[in-house]
Amino acid sequence: MNDTSIGSPQQLRDPNYTPPLAKAVPLGIQHVLAMFISNVTPAIIVCGAAGFGFGSKSPDFPQMIYMIQMSMFFAGIATLIQTIGIGPVGAKLPIVQGTSFAFIPIMIPLVAGKGVDAIAVLMGGILVGGLFHAFLGLFIGRLRFALPPLVTGLVVTMIGLALVKVGIQYAAGGVPAIGTEEYGSLQNWTVAGVVIVVTLALKFYTKGMLSVSAVLLGLLAGYVVAFLMGMVSFGNVGRAAPFALPNPLHFGLEFSVAAIIGFCLMSFVSAVETVGDVSGITKGGAGREATDTEIQGATFADGLGTAVSGLFGALPNTSFSQNVGLIAMTGVMSRHVVTIGALFLILCGLVPKVGAIISTVPIEVLGGGVIVMFGMVVAAGISMLSDVNWNRRNMVIFAIALSLGLGLQLEPGALQYLPGTIKVLATSGILPAAFIAIVLNLVLPEELAAEATEEVTGGLAGHGKGSLPGE
Repeated sequence: MNDTSIGSPQQLRDPNYTPPLAKAVPLGIQHVLAMFISNVTPAIIVCGAAGFGFGSKSPDFPQMIYMIQMSMFFAGIATLIQTIGIGPVGAKLPIVQGTSFAFIPIMIPLVAGKGVDAIAVLMGGILVGGLFHAFLGLFIGRLRFALPPLVTGLVVTMIGLALVKVGIQYAAGGVPAIGTEEYGSLQNWTVAGVVIVVTLALKFYTKGMLSVSAVLLGLLAGYVVAFLMGMVSFGNVGRAAPFALPNPLHFGLEFSVAAIIGFCLMSFVSAVETVGDVSGITKGGAGREATDTEIQGATFADGLGTAVSGLFGALPNTSFSQNVGLIAMTGVMSRHVVTIGALFLILCGLVPKVGAIISTVPIEVLGGGVIVMFGMVVAAGISMLSDVNWNRRNMVIFAIALSLGLGLQLEPGALQYLPGTIKVLATSGILPAAFIAIVLNLVLPEELAAEATEEVTGGLAGHGKGSLPGE
């Protein structure tokens, strides 16, 4: 509901309107709170997969704190590019940028168990992928036909399915604890359970910012319980510097064919997601369709923000959908409100102690939060699939893409004889699923005969809006 104390209905729908500062600052910080945990979680997951994250006792653990710091800083920089704009770069809309979950299934196979040295390969892929993403802005509108809800919904669902295992591992005690008595202990699951229960309670039984920040507040509740159980250590906070600037080429740059192909292909998906977010913002906040200039500017900013992130040790950026919903909820379309939130993120990124405080959160607490977040990614994918015309043709496309994509992800040993680059890309699961769905959707005829799928559905015929009469 629009708050007339902030501005008139016409002003609230205007991206260029600036609310009174006393109202604009809390609204800007509200945007940061809504995306804060989602923004830093990919860095924690990637560092953990590489072997210098939570519980690893690695001397390179401070490198995770640096990556968390850069996740905040460059999310703020990318958001500023979107809200303020630099020539044709940036939509000049209230778009909040943050570290993308979508690339995690691509990144994990590239760094798994290889330590901090493997991060240079990621940075090379992020740089090239970001530039490719920006290049897509030149003709993104003409590419949308290749990614209908059948494909995008499948990809988002696959991303969530690839990540749910990580959530369970974290809640049970983290990868380093696997094989020990600590892994899966009642204490670990109690802490994770508190996060899940508090998050659900706030999400469904409160309104406004309490509901929007349910994951963050659930993590805080779990953090308090973990602290009372003696699971929290503040040693890293004392050692962290009070102020530090980003370090160019902190992890170095290394260019790998697998990384470049993987990041470029996922950038294609991310670009289409950004188009959807821009459309969602203009529809929800201003009641109109997004212009071609806004869509193109947002895509440019998405890609260039990602490329710059790779030069300083941060992960790929993308527009954050949860903040699109927040704009629709508050009714405040002002890009200057989001600019304030971006400045707050940049400030946090310049203070390493903020990253150090985040690193004190026990992995079990984070596990409870990511179980909810990654589950919501799956749910978002299924929601997108609800727009699909579920005729027999689309059922077959979805079935083949999901079976091969998820199957290769679950059983990577089945591709042991493939060259390394192709193996890494194929066992991500997401890329083969997306490729198969895109190709089949473009080449298969529009409809199958009624009897064409009966032998493979076992009587479980679909009854979505695409079902044929008489079924």
